[in-house]
Amino acid sequence: MTKRPTGRFFIMPTSKDIIAALAPLADASRAPAMRAYMREHFPFLGIPTPARREALKPAIRAFKGAPPAELLGIADELWRLPEREYQYAALDLMAAHWKQFSTGDLPELLAFVLRKSWWDSVDGMAAIIGDVLRFGHEGMDQAIKHDSFWMRRIALLHQLGWRDKTDEIRLFRYSLALGHENEFFIQKAIGWALRDYARYAPHNVAHFINENKTGLSKLSVREAGKHLVPLP
Repeated sequence: MTKRPTGRFFIMPTSKDIIAALAPLADASRAPAMRAYMREHFPFLGIPTPARREALKPAIRAFKGAPPAELLGIADELWRLPEREYQYAALDLMAAHWKQFSTGDLPELLAFVLRKSWWDSVDGMAAIIGDVLRFGHEGMDQAIKHDSFWMRRIALLHQLGWRDKTDEIRLFRYSLALGHENEFFIQKAIGWALRDYARYAPHNVAHFINENKTGLSKLSVREAGKHLVPLP
């Protein structure tokens, strides 16, 4: 445990403290439905997201100013536990303190993508990695070529919410590079990324879709064009 000053000395929470905070909220009656929603990939404690986040607020707040290695260490300990709520707690922790990370921490952050991978954890990591990159793209040209489609999904989604800071050329290039793939989670990610950017550059996205329909899946085109007026 690490002592850190904030006007007085106190003991930094550990993964055991996070486990203890969640234990009273476990609800075995909710767990089967939550497990079924995730296609039986993970066991669950049965804790709804709002209750989990409320219970963990004090512990997560206490990590303000903690060094990246400490945050990553706690997140890693939680990630190793079987129940899915612990991975969500790790994501909550890293998301709350993303400003304490730098691009130098990207290898460790990206490593989470490849462990206990499913859309929920991968999309949570995409948001964290996008925040850490802060309109940069370090490592994404490698991620878009990765053997794991989950890592390729990260490259597609890391610009979500960047609005007019989105690198349009890169987004379109990545979309076309993976447009031939049959993997559902890649097709969906292409559509999602394009739809998000279309809020700020609808004409550009509409033109891109119109020019590249044969290079994109029907799912990607449908998802990307949900709120677009088709070009004549």
